[in-house]
Amino acid sequence: MSASRWVEAFLDSLTAERDAALNTRLAYRRDLHAFVDWLTRRGGDVMTAQDADIDGYLQACDDQGLSKATRARRLSSVRQFFRFLNEEGLRPDNPSLRLAGPGRDRKLPGILELSEIESLIEAARITPQDSLRNVCLLELLYATGMRVSELVSLPVAAVRGDPRVILVKGKGGKERLVPLSPPSREALAAWLVERDRTQECQVRGSPPSRFLFPSRGAAGHLTRQGFFGLLKTLAVQAGLPQEKVTPHRLRHAFATHLLAGGADLRSIQAMLGHADLATTEIYTHVLDERLRELVLTHHPLARPDSAEQ
Repeated sequence: MSASRWVEAFLDSLTAERDAALNTRLAYRRDLHAFVDWLTRRGGDVMTAQDADIDGYLQACDDQGLSKATRARRLSSVRQFFRFLNEEGLRPDNPSLRLAGPGRDRKLPGILELSEIESLIEAARITPQDSLRNVCLLELLYATGMRVSELVSLPVAAVRGDPRVILVKGKGGKERLVPLSPPSREALAAWLVERDRTQECQVRGSPPSRFLFPSRGAAGHLTRQGFFGLLKTLAVQAGLPQEKVTPHRLRHAFATHLLAGGADLRSIQAMLGHADLATTEIYTHVLDERLRELVLTHHPLARPDSAEQ
């Protein structure tokens, strides 16, 4: 079998053994095909590649200017692939085991202020089309901290009956419960009425969509790219910089604002769906940085002219 066929066999195993999401499989496919292509151009093969070959690939990624996070992710993909080949008896070893990764830059996530989120929601409220849907999207995302892929693929059955909490299926098929705020429940109820009315008018002789945010595209629901574009449009209407408004910043805002309001890290970890508490702990650094800026900009003794008085 060719290397690309082994890659596809590995991806099939991810689906069968881990119930890996489509986005996860696509990311692995991109990373592994990039590695296989690089190896092939140098006359190499995945069945004979050694640690020096993988190290050379990572150096080539560095030379391309790829970030530490991207290089670390690519090495992780390569490791998982060689682990699969080894466990399937296709290779006697895993040449990637002894390689040290490049590590990750611990960047503090950017967030949106409450006033900016309110401006976005108001912009969504006055859009000429799909205003109820757009408000519901923003209210749900800010109220729950869901990943955008989790939000756009929500089944409508999960939100019927005015629930106080909803069940979300996250990475690796793991499920978690997230509470809904009163504004998000109100927006959800309004959108459900409009959604169901639209479905009755559009769908005749066909089963109604099972998604909360249906679409006529191949996925059957609003895509991540579609939501990303919607946010950019709303950012312009709200007078906010487009580059500042992203789905992930809304998720970061959810976590940071909860922490500032007194929520504990374990609860935030559970709601975000983080497997490791260390991932959630970065929000304490965000809060510390914001408090430091407040002191430096508002405390009278921190002002530049205070030393002259």
